[in-house]
Amino acid sequence: MSEDFRHPSAFPVSPILNALERDAARPLVEMAGGRVWTAGEILAEISRYAQALTSRGVSVGARVGLLAGNCVEVLILHNATGYSGAGLVAMHPMGSADDHLFAIEDGQVEALIYDPKKFSARAAELLRRSNRLKTILALGDSEVGENLFEVAKAFTPGPLVAPQLPPNAITRLSYSGGTTGKPKAIPGNARVGAMCMSIMLQEWEWPVNPRILAVVPLSHAGGTLFAPMVLKHGTMVVMPGFDPGAVLAAIEKYRISCTMLVPTMIYALLDHPDFDKYDLSSLETVFYGASLMSPARLKEAIERIGPVFFQFYGQAEAPMTVTVMRKSEHDPNNPLRMASCGRPVPWVDVGLLDNDNNPVPDGQPGEICVRGPLVMDGYLDREELNRETFAGGWLHTGDVAVKDPDGFLRIVDRKKDMIVTGGFNVFPSEVENVIASHPAVAQVSVFGVPDDKWGEAVKAAVVLRPGAVVDAADLIALVREHKGPVQAPKSVAFIDAIPQTAVGKPDKKALRVRFAGPA
Repeated sequence: MSEDFRHPSAFPVSPILNALERDAARPLVEMAGGRVWTAGEILAEISRYAQALTSRGVSVGARVGLLAGNCVEVLILHNATGYSGAGLVAMHPMGSADDHLFAIEDGQVEALIYDPKKFSARAAELLRRSNRLKTILALGDSEVGENLFEVAKAFTPGPLVAPQLPPNAITRLSYSGGTTGKPKAIPGNARVGAMCMSIMLQEWEWPVNPRILAVVPLSHAGGTLFAPMVLKHGTMVVMPGFDPGAVLAAIEKYRISCTMLVPTMIYALLDHPDFDKYDLSSLETVFYGASLMSPARLKEAIERIGPVFFQFYGQAEAPMTVTVMRKSEHDPNNPLRMASCGRPVPWVDVGLLDNDNNPVPDGQPGEICVRGPLVMDGYLDREELNRETFAGGWLHTGDVAVKDPDGFLRIVDRKKDMIVTGGFNVFPSEVENVIASHPAVAQVSVFGVPDDKWGEAVKAAVVLRPGAVVDAADLIALVREHKGPVQAPKSVAFIDAIPQTAVGKPDKKALRVRFAGPA
């Protein structure tokens, strides 16, 4: 056996297997309002599903698309595909048919597993539009494909043996949101997976024996909670989707100590009319990330829920954790600290670089660049883009930040979202933070629109809190007072909701298209 295969990081699934075997009787996963699965039952299903996949031609090197909402089978399949040696291609449940078709064609997916309760029509459409798909497996009865439950029942659980794969073998393909063009395939491998899990175990602030509420998609970021939960002797309660009232009720009913939310979900909880009726005292940690959070709303969340918020910052290209801001580091009386994404974890090198890949002075904006074992090998089959992305030997994240004297990074915006108006640079997040401080504002997104005079004009799309009223002129004047006339929006649009990408980030591309005409 070669040295590569003796390296423990070649088997990121093995620690989970060992932990499941050690404590087989422990209740592990519960569907909210439904069945409870023990660790041993989960282990048995991983074995059955791995054998079922192999029997249907899914083996080492194959690519498997998974299209399902939150259910226990997603957690099982994440591990079963690993033991079959296949690469999992996660297809976001909120993605469009074109998004899913692109992932199938670009990712060379030959097998599709889907939930027929939600995606029968989509599976039929993908089968019709793609000549690549050879195997279709449904999580239940369906007219499209074979029932994977029935296939798996034919197999007896047996010992699981991790496949012998080189460390750079692709175990997962994730796709970028595609807000600035075609989605990009981001390969994962054993090295990246093991490092991601190690950092989460070491750097994240987990409650003792955590009771986790899984709300965000398990096929994506939500699924990363499973391995630490198993290794931390925890339990996971799975909700099929996000509904603010149901989440509040579940936290109270199941005495949840830990969850992961994106900022828009936190806003929805705070704005729910029955928020104060629920007992949330069991919460010890709320992990949040994926997009910038309004400092004003974060302060409100701490005041109303408690000092339980832990921020993580990363990208699919360097998954989950490049920086963290611990619970104790949140200072509600320091707006700049509340706008921070924390400090780099010691497992990676992080630099703020200028356009020539030179470090910028502290306090000056520079692009967050990362290197280390957490970083991907490169986008799949995108050589020119990889040369640009890894210029100077660093992963260029596209996020612009400044560093304060204590080493905390404050993201001022995406490099591509910066507005150039009348020759001046405006970072939308700084304008958003001012507007969000107004008590009438629930959410805000700031972006540039074409303007004959200024080249680009600053525009704000605002969602008001229930029953609140404010004039656009008042919000413009607020920004003018705090940031000056250049950064003050030329116009404000009041809308019902900020559009979101499939991964829960504000979709500024959609807003720019919507408001590209005259104000």
